Amino acid sequence: MTTVIAFVVALGLLIAVHEYGHYRMAVACGVKVLRFSIGFGKPLLRWRRKDSPTEFVLAAMPLGGYVRMLDEREAPVAPAERHLAFNTQPLRARAAIVAAGPLANLLLAVLLYAVVNWWGVQEPEPVLARPAAGSMAERAGISGGEWVGGLSLGMGEPRSVRSFEDLRWQLTRAALDGQDATLWVGHPDQGATRAVVLPLSGLDVKEADAALYQRIGIVAPWTEPLMGELLPDGAAARAGLQAGDRVLALDGRKVSDGTELRQLIRGAVGPRGEPVTQQWDIERAGRPLRLSVTPKPEQQDGAWIGRVGAYVGVAPAMTTVRLGPIEGLGRAVERTWEVSWLTLKMMGRMVIGEASIRNLSGPLTIAEYAGKSASMGITQYIVFLALISVSLGVLNLLPLPVLDGGHLMYYLWEGITRRAVPDVWLERFQRGGVAILMAMMAVALFNDVARLAG
Repeated sequence: MTTVIAFVVALGLLIAVHEYGHYRMAVACGVKVLRFSIGFGKPLLRWRRKDSPTEFVLAAMPLGGYVRMLDEREAPVAPAERHLAFNTQPLRARAAIVAAGPLANLLLAVLLYAVVNWWGVQEPEPVLARPAAGSMAERAGISGGEWVGGLSLGMGEPRSVRSFEDLRWQLTRAALDGQDATLWVGHPDQGATRAVVLPLSGLDVKEADAALYQRIGIVAPWTEPLMGELLPDGAAARAGLQAGDRVLALDGRKVSDGTELRQLIRGAVGPRGEPVTQQWDIERAGRPLRLSVTPKPEQQDGAWIGRVGAYVGVAPAMTTVRLGPIEGLGRAVERTWEVSWLTLKMMGRMVIGEASIRNLSGPLTIAEYAGKSASMGITQYIVFLALISVSLGVLNLLPLPVLDGGHLMYYLWEGITRRAVPDVWLERFQRGGVAILMAMMAVALFNDVARLAG
């Protein structure tokens, strides 16, 4: 139920803001708006404000919306109202009305990110777990437990790192942009005492996924190697492990943090799925113990991994990231621009085949993430809304004929040639645009089903 409510609220808010952008700009430009509708199909609610020509409608199918304006191309217009029609407006006014919808979504994202920045959000401290063997971070000399005090991209100036999520976001940007990153690491009490260079420009990154973070080696924040809740019939419980046990070593190898412990457990399986027994050195109530643990082999994404049926590692140390009014708004603008640019780059890479079309997400995935973010708290849900609002704004600015960006392309042509696109070509472009959009929706829905089935 939470997922459904969170999805409906998100969809309704983002559509309403998008259409309100069109509506407000149309009114400001002196265009008569006949209907403002959230949803398609049979109207469920309709009302009209006093002295307003606009009918406001809430319709049965809330998968979009529209603003219907007075327009000679759709219906005859009385001579006395011709100056109020959309098609009679100057080019700059028509372009402003069309662009106002996507821009409203981007402005909403700025506002939502700013609210989160001002309110404050709990995020893991920027303390690094032990990197995976052979990863870039390990080769650069990171061993786990380092606190990251600053970061610089390329030849840029160092900037502070406020949390682990902030660090991962900056590294994602750098990898996709082909920039090297310099981490300034040390201890919180001593400050950043040494520089660690990650040559991200050599990765040739096509998309940001879990494999990218594995290659870099910065996957998770540092956590203590403690055992959490155990399943009664799991391998950990059968071996005699208890919640609160501190794991010191596996098969004689010292364990530094929860991330490394999980990696060693996952690797405790033979190439054909044979179980492998490990010798665990633990500390319980100050006493050292040695236990034999045999993780249960399971298949995941076509590969065998070991599981012990327990929560491994405790929650990382958290910090509250809260910014002042000016800095919070500035960071919100910066974050909106960065997400917009990354979204556009990923779309471009999918078009030319450099990134997989599996990155396209449809309504089922969005609904799933809406529910998950809502269950994590209001702050995470607001961040989710901001991300989807950016995606909606960028998508609508694409130069597809059925989208706002397609209409802006028509107006660009009109501005350059001083004549409108012929009606016959408009019809052809519309048909092509609908075909492309339907194909994208089909791929996104297929990806949704594949993710849920997997």
